[in-house]
Amino acid sequence: MKRLRLGVNIDHVATIRNARGGRHPDPVRAARIAAAAGADGITAHLREDRRHISDEDIERLSREIDLPLNLEMAATDEMMAIALKHKPHAACIVPERREERTTEGGIDAAGQQKRLAPLVRELTQAGIRVSLFIEANKKQIEAAKSLYAPVIELHTGAYCDAAFAGDEAARARHLEALQEGAREAAMLGLEVHAGHGLTYDTVGPIAAISEVMELNIGHFLIGEAIFSGLDSAIRRMRAAMDESRAQAIA
Repeated sequence: MKRLRLGVNIDHVATIRNARGGRHPDPVRAARIAAAAGADGITAHLREDRRHISDEDIERLSREIDLPLNLEMAATDEMMAIALKHKPHAACIVPERREERTTEGGIDAAGQQKRLAPLVRELTQAGIRVSLFIEANKKQIEAAKSLYAPVIELHTGAYCDAAFAGDEAARARHLEALQEGAREAAMLGLEVHAGHGLTYDTVGPIAAISEVMELNIGHFLIGEAIFSGLDSAIRRMRAAMDESRAQAIA
């Protein structure tokens, strides 16, 4: 079982900055701290409305950070142009609605194949590793495979919501779906990532899924950083992931 990678999403450092304007706190500084604390990559979602990460942030991250950059993006011509300009290590295609507070569920890869196919192809040809943020169900996983996306990221939001609500039956049901989805995707030759809503309390069972190669975590870490500092929050998450992975191997 390979070492589980951690991608730190720095979107909400930019959210705090944008609440007042100016340049503080700086997402690029957060990315540097994440790198020193054990992150394997940096994730940033450039939204249509620029509610947190800005175009300048993407430019600076591309230029100033040594870690791989994972650009979360909607399937739009504007975002395609930005991705092709900056050529991040990876681009994760996510659903996006202007009125949502955060990404609500996975993209419908099965229902949007005609729209997604040329985007996946063009990004791949540009040397950008494409992932699709999807729900853990067979239909969506098979659609990702047919689109020739090498990576999927399984949406863990419903699992985390059930855990937060104390609904053990729902939590177990969503976890089983994630486990089965990861196995199905790996059998098809897809690399499996996971993320959304993960905390110290919920990361363990996801980290223990042997087929999952990377977790992307952001909002919780930025929130914890208020109390313990970003370096400490990331190191604690890294340790929780590693411990769960080690126990799964044993």
